[in-house]
Amino acid sequence: MHENSDAGDLLDFVSSVSGEVYLKIEESLGDGFVRLRVSEAERRQARHDIRWFEDVVVELLRNARDAHAQRLFIATSRDKDSRILTMIDDGVGIPPSLHEAVFEPRVTSKLETMVMDRWGVHGRGMALFSVRSNVSDIRVAASDSHQGASVTVVADTTDLPERTDQSQWPVVERDTAGRLEVVRGPHNVIRRVVEFACEHPELDIYLGSPAEIVATLHASARETLDTSQLLFSDQAERLPVWQRPATAADALELVEVCSDLALPVSERTAHRILGGHLSGLDTVLSQVAGDDDCSPESEPDIYRDRRGLKIHHTDLERFKQDLARVFDDLAERYYVHLKGEPKVTVTRDGLRVRFDVEKEE
Repeated sequence: MHENSDAGDLLDFVSSVSGEVYLKIEESLGDGFVRLRVSEAERRQARHDIRWFEDVVVELLRNARDAHAQRLFIATSRDKDSRILTMIDDGVGIPPSLHEAVFEPRVTSKLETMVMDRWGVHGRGMALFSVRSNVSDIRVAASDSHQGASVTVVADTTDLPERTDQSQWPVVERDTAGRLEVVRGPHNVIRRVVEFACEHPELDIYLGSPAEIVATLHASARETLDTSQLLFSDQAERLPVWQRPATAADALELVEVCSDLALPVSERTAHRILGGHLSGLDTVLSQVAGDDDCSPESEPDIYRDRRGLKIHHTDLERFKQDLARVFDDLAERYYVHLKGEPKVTVTRDGLRVRFDVEKEE
């Protein structure tokens, strides 16, 4: 026992004077074999766990789920070779004193439990460490106990690649048990989010650009906050993270609040959101399932025609833009204006269009 202690002390001394290589080694076994230190083994495992940026998205989704989140808002954008993603949830939150520690190995809030899902084991305290080991930057933008969290990540896609097609939405169908599942589509960020939403239909998950997510947060929170909470916006930091954009009194304040949440928007965009000209998103499952109920069916009808109408996401967006332009002629004659954009719902046998309007004073 004394000899092992002396050997350990000697190795520590050599490590301190001989450089980083020795810091990786716990024991030399001879003939070129070594036993790595725990920290180095963890680092190598973390580098192996994440191969694509889509893997980062899955780890963040699982982390929010395990924090008991019911709402997840995912904003993603691309700037040259950088992919930026901010995920906001209404889970248990992270105390400020742990904002850095949660990215260290073996740090977890799941002392007694681990989760086994379709992506493997979760709860070892390695997910956020694995993400940090593979991206340019990751940080907790805003969070506190019982307030949810905003986590933002930046990845250099030349180091951590992403799938080429990041715009196409996958196709979903119901399986024999009536559950929604992805049947085809590129393995991009959107597909990973949709797959997770299909796996957890009880969660409300939103995916879009930073501007779309801010509009969604603003609209969603306005439905839950009372007048007194909206009036006293200086108390915004006491509110759950996802509700804070709704307290902004003007466009400049909305820009500032969202900047603190790692959701950059321009003042012009903020004016559009506050004016109701940029409406919130539907949940991911609502978008891919159309008018179909997103919850599993108790007794699926095996004779039902499952070849329902499907329209590509980009074609729907173009169609909505065309509808808005056509509506302008009617708006001028009847002194009304369009609130937000037209709502287009794809049903099994057709399309339903709704215009929300406001009368001019």
